[in-house]
Amino acid sequence: MPRKRKHVTTERDRSVTGPRDRRTPETPAKGDLSSGGGQGAFIERIAGWSMRHRALAIGGWLALVIVSLLAGAVFSGSSAITDDPGESGDVKRVVEAQKNYEPILENVLIQPRDGGGEFTDNPALVKATEDLVAEFRKTPGAVTGLRTPLNPGSEQQISEDGRSGLVTFFVAGPNDKMTAHFDSVTEAVERVAARNKDVRVVQAGDVSLSRAVDEAVKKDFASAESTSLPVTLVILLFVFGALVAAAIPLLLAATTVVGTFGLIAVLERWVAVNSAVTSMILLIGIAVSVDYSLFYLRREREERAAGRSVSESLHIASRTSGHVVIVSGITVILCLCGLLLSGLDVFRGLTLGTALVVGLAMTASVTVLPALLAALGHRVDKGRVPWLGKRRTTVAESPGWQRLARAVVKRPRVWGGAAVVALLVMAAPAVDMRLQDAAVVNSLPRSSPTVDAAIRMQEAFPGAPTPARIAVWGIDGGRPDTPRVEAAVDELHQQIAGSDGHLAGPVSTVRVDDVLMVRVPLAGSGTDEVSHAALERLREVALPATLGEVEGIDYAVGGRTAFAEDFKDQLTSRSALVVGFVLLLAFALLLVVFRSLAIPLVSIALNLLSMGAAYGVLTWVFQDGAFSSLLGFTPYGGVAGWLPLFMFVVLFGLSMDYHIFILSRIRERKLAGAGTREAVVGGIAASAGVVTSAAAIMTAVFSVFITLSAIENKMMGVGMAVAILIDATIVRGVLLPAAVAMLGERAWTLPGPLNRLPGEGEQPQPAPVTAGSGAHTG
Repeated sequence: MPRKRKHVTTERDRSVTGPRDRRTPETPAKGDLSSGGGQGAFIERIAGWSMRHRALAIGGWLALVIVSLLAGAVFSGSSAITDDPGESGDVKRVVEAQKNYEPILENVLIQPRDGGGEFTDNPALVKATEDLVAEFRKTPGAVTGLRTPLNPGSEQQISEDGRSGLVTFFVAGPNDKMTAHFDSVTEAVERVAARNKDVRVVQAGDVSLSRAVDEAVKKDFASAESTSLPVTLVILLFVFGALVAAAIPLLLAATTVVGTFGLIAVLERWVAVNSAVTSMILLIGIAVSVDYSLFYLRREREERAAGRSVSESLHIASRTSGHVVIVSGITVILCLCGLLLSGLDVFRGLTLGTALVVGLAMTASVTVLPALLAALGHRVDKGRVPWLGKRRTTVAESPGWQRLARAVVKRPRVWGGAAVVALLVMAAPAVDMRLQDAAVVNSLPRSSPTVDAAIRMQEAFPGAPTPARIAVWGIDGGRPDTPRVEAAVDELHQQIAGSDGHLAGPVSTVRVDDVLMVRVPLAGSGTDEVSHAALERLREVALPATLGEVEGIDYAVGGRTAFAEDFKDQLTSRSALVVGFVLLLAFALLLVVFRSLAIPLVSIALNLLSMGAAYGVLTWVFQDGAFSSLLGFTPYGGVAGWLPLFMFVVLFGLSMDYHIFILSRIRERKLAGAGTREAVVGGIAASAGVVTSAAAIMTAVFSVFITLSAIENKMMGVGMAVAILIDATIVRGVLLPAAVAMLGERAWTLPGPLNRLPGEGEQPQPAPVTAGSGAHTG
């Protein structure tokens, strides 16, 4: 006869169910954080309904995704336009109020491939220029305002060293023919370049550079899409050791992202979402969807490994991990809303898209996921991976993290102090961080023909590829191109001559209905300190002395340089408000969830430390140029101005996943009767598997950004991946347990007046439990 196994009540048994005579798996004890009090019970009821109505829950989710896709296809069509800040926003509003589009300014650089000499004395350069003019004449009406180095009085069309020439022109309208005219002009340039191989004939300008950026974004999006899902699947196979279990988070992530893009296509009628945001939504959507599914799946598997039924395991998972998912998701969404306080329209689309994908991921993890797991039952472990499946389908505590946590709680001040010093050293380079957006020539690799053309053009004719755009309009609605205005524009040439190289030529003018557009090249790359000084010279000196003396008109300066400066000024002025909102929100949420004053303060301090370290690495790599050849970029001496604040808001929300999950496991053991230090060791060991897996997936997904072409994407990939790694290792393994151990009982108390906060207070529990007594606590 087989021997009867003697049941031993482990710590995990008590932490989940308590004494057998006092509560069941379906009725958590009051004050058990993992239950979330009333919230945990409510989430459990939602999951219970999904488990009882599996077909309806799964079918409803698929119907939501399909309806979103169909709605996106039927009602798509972006009509919303972002409103730019400062003077650049004034230019945009004035020009868009006109009936006709602003003509496109394009430039063609003509220079010898080797050697020097004067442009007009080089027969090959003259021939190429004449050839280009002849090609343009074959498409009458496509080009207006044509100026070449061969025209009389065209000294500004020849470079300072005399070897290069610049052909400038506007692509003519009307509106419905601009695209066709641009295509014909581009083809003409290509034909001339093919016939004059001993001469460099290259084009760069308004639309050609914009198209290069758009093509790079589309290529990056396709690359991210094709890379992120397979990488995630491989990690999930390693985490779960079974094909079915690994496929579930990926399936939910894919449907979540697809549904989000469908809804965004509809909402773009009211909120503009630029193409760069789609890559962020894709990767953030995959990361949070898989993370939330992982929390739920691991807890369900842990309970089944303890001998509970599928139904019991799902009920426990829903009120523990399900509660953590809801709190984490709401935290991420609310933190993202802080970006709206910046007052920048470009963040509205980013906030909307990211909030949508996080909200859908959160909803799926507590509705359709329980239904899927209930339908699959033990079959979720089917398709085990050879040599890996048997070990991975058994959930166990991590002995390595357990040993580390035990060492930390024994000497918390030593370990915690060392970790703080290490993070401060990593953060040190951030003191010299210089916020500077990348110009197009800095953002994309030089392998792009248009970028290479713009760089060469910038060297020969500073500012020509991306000049400042000055809009001039009559205050009373009158004509802007009066003789007095034209005389003031002519006086700009004198200002250019006396600007000490800050301003340059050629100056181009074109009328758009009731607005006169004047283009003035600025020194520098377009976004660097030199360009900033040139823009300041134009705004503060040159224009007040010329157009500023003309009565009855108004003007504003836009363009890439002006937009970058106006954006940075707006962001800088509102950053404190955004940061304050996020910190206050995080503090309030953690205060209510954990009913502790110390835990929110510690969590915020640890987040700030990890964020500072990530900023330091970001500065060291991209501003100082470390690993530039390895990562495939050319440093331009700064960090994208929007990135630090974006990282702060997004990572502050995402890092709460780990903090809330780990602290909830520690609190479970504390309420089950364990001492603070033993609760810390048990909580760290029990959460090690899921936190390590979630961090590996999120790091891998964000690392996909590093492989993309734009330097801003590489910055975001490095910054986000480093922050997640720091959170999941130094913070999770050392700082958090050290802080809780030093706080002791004070970690779980509230001052008297705050005891009136909503939620259940801590209730006394039976005898203490020894952490680590459970052999299978994932």
